[in-house]
Amino acid sequence: MSLRITVKPFSGGGSTTVAPVHDGYVLQKAVSSSPIGGEFLTDCLMKSLESKGIVIKPRYSFKRKEIQPGVFQTVDVDFPHTTESYKLYSQRVIASDIKECVCRAPDTPYDESAYSNIPMTPYELPDGQTIEIGADRFKIPDILFNPPLAQTIPGMDNFAEISPSIRGLPQMVIESINRCDVDIRKELFGSILLAGGTASMQQLKERLEKDLLEVESPQAARVKVLASGNATERRFSVWIGGSILASLGSFQQMWFSKSEYEEHGASYIQRKCP
Repeated sequence: MSLRITVKPFSGGGSTTVAPVHDGYVLQKAVSSSPIGGEFLTDCLMKSLESKGIVIKPRYSFKRKEIQPGVFQTVDVDFPHTTESYKLYSQRVIASDIKECVCRAPDTPYDESAYSNIPMTPYELPDGQTIEIGADRFKIPDILFNPPLAQTIPGMDNFAEISPSIRGLPQMVIESINRCDVDIRKELFGSILLAGGTASMQQLKERLEKDLLEVESPQAARVKVLASGNATERRFSVWIGGSILASLGSFQQMWFSKSEYEEHGASYIQRKCP
């Protein structure tokens, strides 16, 4: 018995999904999800950097020339037919790397005053500009645990409309487990598996385990959060799982035709692959 927490990006956005698995089957009635995923955190970081006057230049928009040994000059390159969506995508790729390199989940809930004098961490952008990241290193990851924190980031004001209904990661885990039969809850608390790209964030596993231990249900004798030691496995676990599924002899039973798709839509997959 295990509880799988999958933090997985989708095209155009991202999400966090908590899916209890029992005897190899997902317990659909207990699945919990949130629109806050890796890409949302990346957008929060971009907005915060923009509010500080830091502009991320897409890689295609400049060239770096070495004008003398060890000295480079950045020259802007004009791409007149580049779409805004591609520009945003290119900026997100860089912002995502910043997030993965310098961010880490704080040991305790983020507090602005406690991190006001935190040492800055440098990061060199592709155009040669060196920026320094301070409290955002801890603030951005903590949004996974405390979604309303996103409202304090300039440019994320529209998030206020939906934030009251979004739960933090520990609450999602507890909510999903409590929807399962009482008999298996103890085992689920003892086998929580992190997967997905955001699962590779530093200290995420330790922080989740700590928060769950502090608010665990009476049924839970112990809480154990697991994650693959291989970062590549965590990042691509969804694809690895899909490839395993596709290799099974029972996979053909899960196929559905074009006409079925047109009639029922993408959600039909939930009926074919419960």
